[in-house]
Amino acid sequence: MVLETAKLLAKVYGHKLDNPLTYPTGVALSGRLRLATLVGNADTVAADIARLVQSFSANPALVPDAAPCLAVGCFGDELYAIRGDEQHRDLVIDLATRVSNDADMRVEDFFFCGTLLGRAYKLSGDDKFARKLIKFLFSIDTQQENDLYWHCHASPIFWGRGNAFAAMGFSEALTYLIDHPQRDTLIEMHTRHLNALRRYRHESGMWHQVINDRETYLEHSATTMIGYSIGRGILGGWLSAKEWSPFLEEVWVGVEDRISQTGALEQVCVGTGPLKSLTDYVERPFNNGLDDRGGAMALWLATTLLELPQNSAADASY
Repeated sequence: MVLETAKLLAKVYGHKLDNPLTYPTGVALSGRLRLATLVGNADTVAADIARLVQSFSANPALVPDAAPCLAVGCFGDELYAIRGDEQHRDLVIDLATRVSNDADMRVEDFFFCGTLLGRAYKLSGDDKFARKLIKFLFSIDTQQENDLYWHCHASPIFWGRGNAFAAMGFSEALTYLIDHPQRDTLIEMHTRHLNALRRYRHESGMWHQVINDRETYLEHSATTMIGYSIGRGILGGWLSAKEWSPFLEEVWVGVEDRISQTGALEQVCVGTGPLKSLTDYVERPFNNGLDDRGGAMALWLATTLLELPQNSAADASY
């Protein structure tokens, strides 16, 4: 049951602030808000989250300038939509104003820029955020002939979570760039990547730590993040539900099989900056157990599945 798993994840993740503040906290808070909106207790959950984030929502300067930290604000638009507190809207806009991408073209920045600049554009209506996001996306030059992305120029490896960051970055951007004249080109870039990922998926429904190396371990966060990107595409209409929903169902089976009754996860790659060699990625350790990054992304996937037309928060199962 998707709903039961989503409720479990929402009980475990998104109830504390990490130090320093980073994107998994924001994703988990967003996931809690999305689930609460679907099941009908949005006001209660939003009040709890507003108390939790009061310190930095009232003073965005407390959030460090590093892009993974700035992306903590990815819940702010949803909290603003429920409560109407302008500080939560202003938080997103402030953080988006400060976000920038690494010159080495790290895939993580696809997500950080997509999620912050897209939300700020929606909230402010200021075209400068859309222009900055479009300029960044069209500057990306790390997609290879197999349509997968390197981690970055310094690390020309097809890292699993890295390709998931790339997929999420485009799906987030497309969620907010609704009427942009270059939207169709972005969709073509994004779907080319998703089709490549589709070819490399393991029969369990999971993706590997190194996407094109079937000898590497099946990595949980890459799978939930790619699944999330597919789900957002179905909801947004740039992916065919008929074509992609059955595939996404298979992804969810692999994900759910690796979530315990306590919210523990199997094989979530630890935090990973650019590494020197393929061996470094192959041997990168993973967590088995509670994992804030993996749990947040799993919650985002689960809530997205609940939004799909064939499901409902009252009766959602695969």
